[in-house]
Amino acid sequence: MKKMIPILMLSTLAACSSNSAPTSSPKKPTTNGPKNIIMVVGDGMGPAYTTAYRLFKDDPTTIAIEPTVFDDILVGRASTAPARVSGYVTDSAAAGTALATGHKSYNGAIGVDVNKAPLQSVLEYAKSLGKSTGLVVTSQINHATPASYVAHVEHRNQYDLIADQYFDQRINGEHVVDVMLGGGWDYFIRKDRDLTQEFQQDGYQYINDYAQLGSIKQDKVLGLFADSGLPWALDDKQPQRLRKMTIAAVDALDNNEQGFFMLVEGSQIDWAGHANDIASAMAEMDDLAHTLTWLKDYVASHPDTLVIVTADHSTGGFTIAANGEYMWQPDVLKNLKKSAQHISKRQVKRGFSIEKINKMLGFTLTEQETNTLRAAHKEGKKALYSALKHVIDGRTNTGWTTGGHTGVDVPVFAFGQNSDVFRGQQDNTDIAKNIFKLLGK
Repeated sequence: MKKMIPILMLSTLAACSSNSAPTSSPKKPTTNGPKNIIMVVGDGMGPAYTTAYRLFKDDPTTIAIEPTVFDDILVGRASTAPARVSGYVTDSAAAGTALATGHKSYNGAIGVDVNKAPLQSVLEYAKSLGKSTGLVVTSQINHATPASYVAHVEHRNQYDLIADQYFDQRINGEHVVDVMLGGGWDYFIRKDRDLTQEFQQDGYQYINDYAQLGSIKQDKVLGLFADSGLPWALDDKQPQRLRKMTIAAVDALDNNEQGFFMLVEGSQIDWAGHANDIASAMAEMDDLAHTLTWLKDYVASHPDTLVIVTADHSTGGFTIAANGEYMWQPDVLKNLKKSAQHISKRQVKRGFSIEKINKMLGFTLTEQETNTLRAAHKEGKKALYSALKHVIDGRTNTGWTTGGHTGVDVPVFAFGQNSDVFRGQQDNTDIAKNIFKLLGK
């Protein structure tokens, strides 16, 4: 049975909301800070990922290694440890809570402190000022990072309760988030409650296909495009889905004279790290990079906008080069037609075909590699997926140390108005604290 948040805690939250977010009229900002703030999280995107992406995008016919959008906007780095009770290595919930509220908490905590008391997020505070708010993610929209900016529950796995709070909680009489785009049908359309219907009854436009992103007519939108998380970028019919959703969200939010606060998350960089799947990781990085490139253009024409980019932690212990060899060969990754996971599912379903595997991988397997995959195919899709990743790791000379998180510092990027505030070494809680200050708190 799912552990429910205590009634006393909900009462505390209501009191907290009434103190920090008045129900009569929005607070007036007391700052010359940016009108719009866009917080971007590359989930799991430790420093090896941005370096690897530079090499992945490099033109090998030139002498120089060309910089990427990440290189252009790097300003510092952040430590990521959770509250002492959870040691030195954070999960996405504690890290998301730190980035959203400026407070350390235990692993698993969503918008609550170590005593499980609610914490106000920067998104909630922005909403109390009359700004519009948005969430754009490639996971389900009630996953750990986005939930940390909106919900207040004891544990990240309380997905249904988090989804309920997205509808039930109010600031100034309005729902906390105006635009929500990502996955999550399983949690919003349930036997006990259909939140998509409830949001529509409250004036939200509901969409469930990427094709509808171009026909958003309202400034309050719920868009869900998958049961849970979206497909891998390598497999999605819209490989730049984060960029496409971000553009649509900004268009909807940009009509408020008070400005907006938006969270954007490249969620599945982390999932690729957990899976030790370098091909999927680089495709997810590419989607995020295209999103940032668009945001740079947006800020160029909207100089009163601030964009902050960081990771919540690093995932997988990813290393560029392995087995003592001073070599990494990312060109192997550029010709993949589908993810290794997709290839494994298809092969198990339709029968083993080395010709089709070669075509989807974009290179010809050796006899030894073929024999390895043939043997794995007999054990099922999980074994074949693992074997395919092992082949790709061998071809690229990619290394991994874990299927979990690591405790390394993560890069911080920023551009736009007041971006210099985020320069240098900082803690992840400092990011939220500085956003609060820029909002006038």
